[in-house]
Amino acid sequence: MAVLLATAVPAFFAQSASQKVERAEKIEPVAVVGCLKESAPGTWTLVNASNPLPSSANAPSDKELAALPKGGKNQFQLVGVTVFNLPAYRDHSVVVKGLPLIGTPVGRLNVTSVTTVAATCPAASTPK
Repeated sequence: MAVLLATAVPAFFAQSASQKVERAEKIEPVAVVGCLKESAPGTWTLVNASNPLPSSANAPSDKELAALPKGGKNQFQLVGVTVFNLPAYRDHSVVVKGLPLIGTPVGRLNVTSVTTVAATCPAASTPK
């Protein structure tokens, strides 16, 4: 048994070392401002949302809040939300920070923080 193990282990490591390891692309956190809606029970969406802006994963500072756009025309499905009390933010204008996940028809955000901007959502902008 020891002889079999002694020859199998070096062979395994030699094979692993020779395989090419691809590096995963690093995804940077973003901040998005929009209106938080529950589109179906337990499914949360940020509507009338701004374009994602580079940010940190932490809650925004007062200075960052002041500099963020107030909304836009985007929509994002929110994932990884079980640790957040999103019903407390329903129909609020919020800043959501997280990792963007590109998808169709809607992009997704893996949430790292949620901060209220206003207790109500502004009226959706209509194209002129």
